[in-house]
Amino acid sequence: MGCEPDVVHGRPCDLPGCAASTNPSLSCVPPLSLQTTKRLEVVMRFIGLDVHRDFCEVAIAEGGRVRSAGRIPTRVPALELFALSLARDDSVALEATSGATKIARVIEPHVARVVVANTRKLAAISQAKAKTDRLDARTLARQLAAGYLEEVWAPDERTRVLRRLTARRARLVRARTRAKNEVHGLLARNLCERPPVVHLFSQAGRRWLGQLELPLDEQLTLEGCLRQIDFLQEELQRLEAVLAQQALGSAEIRRLMTIPGVNVHTAAAFMASVGEIQRFSSPRKVVSYLGLDPKVRQSGNEVARHGHISKQGAAEARHMLGEVAWKVSRTPGPLRAFFERVCSRRGPQIAATATARKLAVLFWHLLTRKEDYAFQRPALTRHKIRQLELAAGAKPHKGKKGIAGGKSPKVWDAERELSTQAERAYRRLVSDWRAAGPKKRGAGVPSGRASSSHLLGEETPARQETAPHPAL
Repeated sequence: MGCEPDVVHGRPCDLPGCAASTNPSLSCVPPLSLQTTKRLEVVMRFIGLDVHRDFCEVAIAEGGRVRSAGRIPTRVPALELFALSLARDDSVALEATSGATKIARVIEPHVARVVVANTRKLAAISQAKAKTDRLDARTLARQLAAGYLEEVWAPDERTRVLRRLTARRARLVRARTRAKNEVHGLLARNLCERPPVVHLFSQAGRRWLGQLELPLDEQLTLEGCLRQIDFLQEELQRLEAVLAQQALGSAEIRRLMTIPGVNVHTAAAFMASVGEIQRFSSPRKVVSYLGLDPKVRQSGNEVARHGHISKQGAAEARHMLGEVAWKVSRTPGPLRAFFERVCSRRGPQIAATATARKLAVLFWHLLTRKEDYAFQRPALTRHKIRQLELAAGAKPHKGKKGIAGGKSPKVWDAERELSTQAERAYRRLVSDWRAAGPKKRGAGVPSGRASSSHLLGEETPARQETAPHPAL
């Protein structure tokens, strides 16, 4: 047995019969001839980790050979001891699992690089005839040595926190929605009349629910759902207070909120999914990363066929952009004109997807240029920021003018009129552009499709260089 768990000159010792294998306090010094040989034959090692909940299977590729190196517990002390046994020029690969980020952070300071591999692209593992932990670890080490692993971008700690907050909020909202749907199903099941209030779970709606005559089992279900809704609402308020603090400290989130219809949750979900916008060289790559790009099938001399969107990427950010697309379709501005233009040809569903893609492109331009939205409504933007401050724990200033963001009806009507003018200007621009008869671009791009680049305007968003001056 060798002494691979122990450290010998920065590497695990592979000498047979070494005393350090049983006593880590003993130093293991090979003969001088072996020392000289090892100095002359230092080869970079590639280490694969097959991560499980309780242990990690280790494999090492070195000098064209791949060997198994046992297991280590998936715990921080054991991982730190394992990291100390590695050399500075080693490379480590592991699959993108729930604990991969923590493992990578422990090992990174001790090696040359840590590669978190994309599990969707590991066909050698997922399609293998024989699949065991040892074989998976060896495959990772072998593909890392060959340079075939596709690395997953590792976010910084700030982005990790934002991802956990947005994911937690999404789960709480879904749980609250299920409880509310159960109440609505209860009313339909007992043939109750429609509630006379707009919001069933407001104070007036709860008083109406309390007056209903229901069987004992249904009454218990109703009371349990209401308690569950109250608990989830309290949890959401606590989480949104922390999320508001994160948003106030992020210039990118506040910049995205200058777009009418985009709130803090949409901006935070987008930034949590994308992270550093500089790693995307074009808006097309952001669209593909979010899964909003259409599937393309083309072979030989056939015309390319465009299908539904790929949906490969961050589902939560894609969902939020879809919700905003429906919201901006009812808000005056160029985005509403774009939605209606696509809707007139392809229907509302495809128009919403195209508008979500348009928003992703617009986000990329705003963040890379470090500019606010040119057609923003300043009073509405100030109101959003003030709501964030209140959610973060700021003291309310009731009765003081200008604190709440200028919620004067005249100001809001003037800004809405400016947004309507921008929408009319966009419609005239599109009308003149169509009259000029633009040429079809790209092989196999069918005319009149919402997925065409010249229709979506992915390179030139619907915005102007300078923001319009609102008539305050």
